[in-house]
Amino acid sequence: MQTPRSEGDRAAGPGRAATAPGRLMAISDLHIRYQENRGIVERLRPGADTDWLLVAGDVGEYVADIRWALTELSRRFAKVIWVPGNHELWTPANDPVQLRGVRRYEHLVEICRELGVLTPEDPYPVWEGEGGPAVIAPVFALYDYTFRPPGTHTKEAALAVAEEAGVVCTDEFFLHPDPYPTREAWCRARVEATEARLAAIPEELPTVLVNHWPIVRKPTEPLWHPEFALWCGTEATADWPRRFRAASVVYGHLHIPRTIEVDGIPHQEVSLGYPREWRRRKTPPGQLVQILPTVAREPAF
Repeated sequence: MQTPRSEGDRAAGPGRAATAPGRLMAISDLHIRYQENRGIVERLRPGADTDWLLVAGDVGEYVADIRWALTELSRRFAKVIWVPGNHELWTPANDPVQLRGVRRYEHLVEICRELGVLTPEDPYPVWEGEGGPAVIAPVFALYDYTFRPPGTHTKEAALAVAEEAGVVCTDEFFLHPDPYPTREAWCRARVEATEARLAAIPEELPTVLVNHWPIVRKPTEPLWHPEFALWCGTEATADWPRRFRAASVVYGHLHIPRTIEVDGIPHQEVSLGYPREWRRRKTPPGQLVQILPTVAREPAF
């Protein structure tokens, strides 16, 4: 097993001067099982040796692919911080690693620790570069079916509406919550544990909240299939940006890259997405998004 680098080494890296970090950048939804996306990851580079990179989930479905991508990125950026997306938590039948649920997540955390990549299970680092200081809080909150269609008041009713519309997320087949009885039970446990950690952050420090799923519901409004919002977050985190002094909220999952403001706080979707999606966008694919200070962006669609 590779020995994790010390905090000083993570900041400086091989051959790098241990100077203050440069820019805080982010990307998500790399989906490297697509060869075009893998090529983009191969070409991703920091603007400076001191840049940090936030990876907001959905690197891929297969453990070997996730390891490859995070290895490459951790060699290039001064610090990489990763949160899981739903695709990392899938257990595809043809993945040699057949771990499910919490055990799969923990296995990915161990890989990250080998590589010196920070995860939601590690102490929150403080960003002291441009736009700082701010505590970077990688979050793994999952979802609990509370982003329901209008007029539905239970998970069962909401799922029935989604199924009738022909919208069923693949998570229902591949994302196992073991040992929790349901995905929403796993979500509740994650929310409770994360909330306690966020509350312990010194009040004088702002935060950058990084989660694969949107932390508030508003980003789901442009979905072509609004029923898909069921698999996109939880109402339990709706007040986190205000309560925990977020300077920015970073997320992916929706494949609608843009920056919006909610209660005066920027929410930045940083997804690459599938080739069929990014080929239609105005901007070149694989552009890293600067998180602090926030840079205004036109919608990429």
